[in-house]
This record gives sequence, structure tokens and C-alpha cells, in this order.
Amino acid sequence: MKIVLAPDSYKNSLTAKEVATAMHKGFAKVYPEADFVDVPMADGGEGTVQSLVDAKNGQIITEEVTNPLGYKTEAHYGLIDDGKVAVIEMAEASGIQYINQFTQNPYITTTFGTGELIKSAIQKGAKTIIIGIGVFFVKKIQLCDIIQSKTDLLDEKGQELQYGGAMLEKLDKIDTTDMLPELADVKVVIASDVTNPLTGPNGASHVFGPQKGASEEMVEFLDKALSHYAEVLKRDLGKDLEQVPGAGAAGGLGAGLLAFTHSEMRSGVDIVVDYTDLKDKVKDADVVVTGEGQIDFQTKFGKTPIGVAKATKAVNPQATVIAIAGSVGEKISELYPLGIDAIFTCVPGVEELSKAIQDTDKNLQQVSENIARLIKNTK
Repeated sequence: MKIVLAPDSYKNSLTAKEVATAMHKGFAKVYPEADFVDVPMADGGEGTVQSLVDAKNGQIITEEVTNPLGYKTEAHYGLIDDGKVAVIEMAEASGIQYINQFTQNPYITTTFGTGELIKSAIQKGAKTIIIGIGVFFVKKIQLCDIIQSKTDLLDEKGQELQYGGAMLEKLDKIDTTDMLPELADVKVVIASDVTNPLTGPNGASHVFGPQKGASEEMVEFLDKALSHYAEVLKRDLGKDLEQVPGAGAAGGLGAGLLAFTHSEMRSGVDIVVDYTDLKDKVKDADVVVTGEGQIDFQTKFGKTPIGVAKATKAVNPQATVIAIAGSVGEKISELYPLGIDAIFTCVPGVEELSKAIQDTDKNLQQVSENIARLIKNTK
């Protein structure tokens, strides 16, 4: 019996590695002689850095950077593959946790700190940068200005623009003279399943602005500012990005990365599948167990369990794929045709959320043991 444990993290509870360990312990009570392979997973959003660092025995780097409001804060990123690959979550430096209902203001907030993390990684020798900007960008940050630490966005007087999406209205010229030269030799892989263009009804301002405190008037102003930004990008850099799918991801950070780096946009979970060599690990597996904190019909839109299921069935159609969640929501039947064979919750009965989070490790071990017993008794 070969059992591969490939879960995502359980938010506010356990890391992906800790989830895999708990599942492992439960299955091992029934199959102590089984060949177990633990593969911490993620989908490009929260937990991606820790999952890849755990899976690849990498290291966590801490830097002082600029938060969305322009203040200094500490943020983390990961280095894997002997430092050649950096893994960055945009939310670390530029996430919504840095603002509240009184300070949220899409006119002035910035993703400059994310650029500082990119600069740090390059200076430490990274040649590939994986940057997660969210599967669903409804919980992260607002419109951005730009990601490079030394790319000058200038107004008509030749003065550098201040932080914030609103400043893009005054953009007159983009000067890349002082851009970090090492950036030319770095590949950037953007982990995102967002397909929104930069502007328009489905663009960054209209879709993500209201979620971050933008009024209708602000949305229209910011959309025009981003449209002007796109015009200058096309004129000065020769890149027409305004309607490119994904350019509006992370409130416009997608466009900034596509404009100023050698980048490609990919599904977050597909990137993690590749970097963890998951397909090689599951090709001879009997059982593959995945999971995350909540599983429902939205899981099919690029989240970890469906990514693991698809990767498994692509190379090993006979393997049994089981998903375990803290909470099981609506329309999970939509997931079965996509490769998940069975879905279980690890919460025994009705529990208070705080109690369920506290007991996640124990509950995961228990349901994993019960699933293993079911498998054993049906063989």
C-alpha cells in the first residue's frame, strides 16, 4: 500500500505539513507498514511559501519592507532549490491585514513592499521567482502602483509619483534606466487563477475596488487612472496589457509584473504540483489524500484538492483520491467528475469554530484512521 498525503493548510489552524503529518498518523494506525509520502501543497495563495519551503527543505527569509500605507513592517518569503528559486506571497508585504475600515483607501495604498521582497530575492541570487497573488483576490489588497523598487514613474515635471493607484492619473513617462539590472536574467512565475483584465466592467477597479472600500466615484476614477497607465505602458514599453486576462489580478499587480518582468501567469496549484514533483510521487500510489479547511463547489476553481485530484488521475487513473475538510459546503457533487472520489469532514458533529480549530490535529487523525479502516475492510 502506497499512500500519498497532499493537503493544503487549514487556515488559522495547521500548516499543510502539519495537516499531512496528522493524516499520516491516522492512516498509520491501520497501515503501519504502508509506504507514506507527505507532500505539503498550496494553490498560490496563503500558505504557498510555507508549503514549498517545507516540501523542498528551503528556508524562510525576513525583510523590512513598506506596507500598503507606506509604513515599515517585517515580511517573509522563501528560498528553495539551493536559493535559486524564491517563493513570495504578495499578501505578506501588501495584504489587507495592514489596513482597517478607517485606513482603507484605494487611492493611496501601494504594493511597493512586494517589489522590495522581489528585489531582496534577486540580490540573494534567485533566478526564478514564484509570486502568489491569490486565487480569489477578495481577501488581499487594493490597486497597486508598481512592483519594482527602482522603476521611476514620472509626472509631466519629471517628478517621481507618490504611492497609490490614484497617482497613475498623473503618469507622464516611465523611466526604466535605474531598474535593477539583474531583473533581466530572472524569470517570474505569477501564481494566479484570476482572469480579470486591467480595466473595464470586469477590471481591477470595478471588481476589486468596492471590496476594498472604494466608492462608485473612486472606482470610476481609478479605472480611468489604470487605463491611462496602460496607455503609457504601451507607448513607453511597447506592451499592450489593458485587456490581457489576469492583468487585473491583485488589483492591477498582474499588469505590473507582466510589464516589468520576464513573466508568465499560471494556475497556482499547477505551479506547486510541478515544484513538488507530485505527479511522480502519485503515479504508483494506491490512495492519495488531499484537503483544505473548506471544501465546496468553489474548490473546482483552481484550489488545491481539485489540482491534486487532476494531477493524480492524469498519471494514475486507478488511484483513489480522498479529500478531507474542516467544513464541507454546498454542491460538492460537482467535484466528483473532476477526480475526487470521496469527501469527508474531520469535525465530529457540531462544534464551535474555536473548538474545531483547536482540535484539528486530533480530528484529522481520527477521520484518517476511520477512512483507512473503511479501505481495509472493503479490500
